[in-house]
Amino acid sequence: MTALRQRPVQRPAGQPRRKDGPLSAKNLVATLTTGYLPILLATLVVVLPLLWMVLASFKTPGELLTQHVDLLPGSLTPTNYAEAARTVPFGRLFLNSVLVTAIGAGVKVLLAVLTAYALVFVRFPFKRVIFALVLATLMVPPQVAVLPNYVLISGWGGADTYWGIILPGLATGFGTFLLRQQFLTLPSSILEAAEIDGASHWRRLTRIVVPISAPAIATVALVNIVFEWNEYLWPLVIVSDPHMMTLPVGLTLLRNSENGADSYGILMAGTVMVLVPVLVIFAAFQRYIVSGLTQGAVKD
Repeated sequence: MTALRQRPVQRPAGQPRRKDGPLSAKNLVATLTTGYLPILLATLVVVLPLLWMVLASFKTPGELLTQHVDLLPGSLTPTNYAEAARTVPFGRLFLNSVLVTAIGAGVKVLLAVLTAYALVFVRFPFKRVIFALVLATLMVPPQVAVLPNYVLISGWGGADTYWGIILPGLATGFGTFLLRQQFLTLPSSILEAAEIDGASHWRRLTRIVVPISAPAIATVALVNIVFEWNEYLWPLVIVSDPHMMTLPVGLTLLRNSENGADSYGILMAGTVMVLVPVLVIFAAFQRYIVSGLTQGAVKD
């Protein structure tokens, strides 16, 4: 069988060419002004300060305190990084941040998965009331609970300890809300078939619910990792020992130690050391945010 050639559609004689096609000047201008231009401006607003911070971390005080602004540093010698590491124990602060972030974010994700599963698949009274109370925690600013938490944790002897930093941050309802909405979208027939086959709640959770909801769980984990890593107020309040501080609080210690105008490069170097790990993690797993957040779009 031979393929039939499609003849190009010819306009009748005298009919003008369409001026509103997808490649017309009008549509191209609209696409640039309403699509690419806002994205470009938003990207520049986010990227340019970070780029300037990285470049400034390699500059000398003479290159920073001048009326003639040079974008590139004279050399890439990490003098400011060495000075920041000498002034503040960044190695110990980095270890503290890793421990607090890993334990805090891990426990938050585990509690969110278990609570969301119970709210969706376990039958017990006052389920909607409990979910409403979980949502109520999202309405309370965390700054309101700083003073009660400090009195409670310090009274228990949790000042300058890892568990004192981690414990108050576990009371969050964001992960529970997001995962509950995701679990509501799962096909009920799969869970019912597993229940008929005698699968317990734990097997249904680990073998069915968690694998299907992996993008949403990864989203909750990534958001909690970024939050725990960047948490500043509560570790600043509960910790006074420099060896128990986290990296964001360590920047305050560095700022107090290097408070002259010629210390801008050292402060930029310290800030880069705080931001780079979480930026790498966020860039590696950011694709899960879109897929995870869109999976929970269901009406209850």
